[in-house]
Amino acid sequence: MTTAQPVTSGERIQALDFLRGFALLGILIMNIQLMAMPLAAYLNPTAFGDFSGINKGVWIFGHLFAEEKFMTIFSILFGAGVLLMTQRAEARSGKSAGLHYRRTFWLLLIGLVHAHLIWSGDILVSYAIAALFVYLFRKARPVTLVIVGILVISVHTLIYVFMGSTMEHWPPESLEMAKQSWILSEAELQHQIDAVTGSLSEQIAYNSAEATFLETFVLFMQLFWRATGLMLIGMALYKWGVLLAKKSKAFYIRGLIIGCSLGLLISGYGMYTNFNANFSFEYSMYLGSQWNYWGSLFMSFGYICGIMAIAKSNAFPWVRDRLAAVGQMALTNYLMHSIIGVFIFWGIGLGLCGQLDRWQQLLVVVGIWTLQIFWSRPWLNRFHFGPFEWLWRSLTYMKKQPMRKNRIKAGS
Repeated sequence: MTTAQPVTSGERIQALDFLRGFALLGILIMNIQLMAMPLAAYLNPTAFGDFSGINKGVWIFGHLFAEEKFMTIFSILFGAGVLLMTQRAEARSGKSAGLHYRRTFWLLLIGLVHAHLIWSGDILVSYAIAALFVYLFRKARPVTLVIVGILVISVHTLIYVFMGSTMEHWPPESLEMAKQSWILSEAELQHQIDAVTGSLSEQIAYNSAEATFLETFVLFMQLFWRATGLMLIGMALYKWGVLLAKKSKAFYIRGLIIGCSLGLLISGYGMYTNFNANFSFEYSMYLGSQWNYWGSLFMSFGYICGIMAIAKSNAFPWVRDRLAAVGQMALTNYLMHSIIGVFIFWGIGLGLCGQLDRWQQLLVVVGIWTLQIFWSRPWLNRFHFGPFEWLWRSLTYMKKQPMRKNRIKAGS
């Protein structure tokens, strides 16, 4: 047996990197809204800015095809990654617990720095906390993983259905207080914009307060349950070979059609009911949110099958290679989303928060996509890892990892 070592480039699974790159870029469609507008506009599209014409169309597109879909894939892949890393570690050294929990600790620390000093919408903290528990299920059968995963995901629904169905019995003052995060006054909206476009100390103070709220209340209400459940399902899909392009092409085509059809039907119906309710807090905050919460699972599975079908067919080699490079540098590219977004929208940079419509935000997304698609492969041609991947691996393995690839001299 040998000591645990980082995965080499030759050991990487391109199908996983390809899918991870696809999901990583897709996440930005929704995250950009949290950087460019007050938080209420993400929860309630009528709370801020223009919600008609092309802006309404952009929101509908994002809700149906992006909201919770790409984060679902990313969570599934994180679970698969935990299993892949621990299996390789156990094959080499016979053990994996120390490596896993050390790796998780450093991810938690990176997430906390990201959340409190850069952007509060961080997901790494939630992933690190969920990873503490999913490791215990790594030996479970795939069917068990799926059943437990669905049960864990359902906890959020039970909480929200209970709250939504008992709202009429809430004390009036409690109901009014709860509505404040859904329908903000012009003064409160402007206060949030001023906070993130003000001085650096104001940005950090506001951002850290938002991060604390997400890492406590929202973590308990939703993030922990969804992340943990999806990681368990990701482990099952990895064990079944679904994430490794090992299933038949017919399997993936059926999965693409059925998954996307059901996802669109469920999320679309939920969107219809929310429009009919005029996005009222009483319906849309709790009960109305559950349609997309579950519809996104089917849509995400459809996306996974579509990407695996492409990987299996060897179609679009340039696209696969470029997205795989983005996925191989997922941590760096994810953090760069925040750094670039904060520079564009917050006071430390251009201070454009609240000034761009939804369709203009989409142009920013395309610009960042272009940058990352074109820079990731050239970087990896020269270096083994992305900058933050190198840092994470060096901390995890308690040894400085080689960064620059050795160049082969011509004629050698």
